Amino acid sequence: MAFKPQTEDHEAMSEINVTPLVDVMLVLVIILLVTAPLVTQSVDVALPKTAETTPEVKDQPLQLAINATLQVSLNKVPVTDLADLQTRLKTALTHQPEAAVHFYIDQSVDYKKVAEVMAAAQQAGVTKLAFVTVAQ
Repeated sequence: MAFKPQTEDHEAMSEINVTPLVDVMLVLVIILLVTAPLVTQSVDVALPKTAETTPEVKDQPLQLAINATLQVSLNKVPVTDLADLQTRLKTALTHQPEAAVHFYIDQSVDYKKVAEVMAAAQQAGVTKLAFVTVAQ
């Protein structure tokens, strides 16, 4: 960059220093180059239309639930006590030996009741137990 020689007369400088402008523009170009691939992740594809199908599920999971009033139910049928739960689980497992149990628990239920029901399910022979939650 060339400088004018210092003179005694104080004239207004009519040239613009473009170096800071070039630096800012290079930073903006780098930001654009980095963020552009992140924005364009999807690919527009015309997919073929098909008929809707439902998969065949041989072994439906058993639904074990405890509601807020501590009522235990198996497949939406209320259970009177833990011994009744064990007999129902044993009979269900004789028909479907590899059946999974989906465990629905109200958030207000104490862990003591949950542990009792889990112990009863284990004594009945349940080997696959999954806790089901609801995303909010």
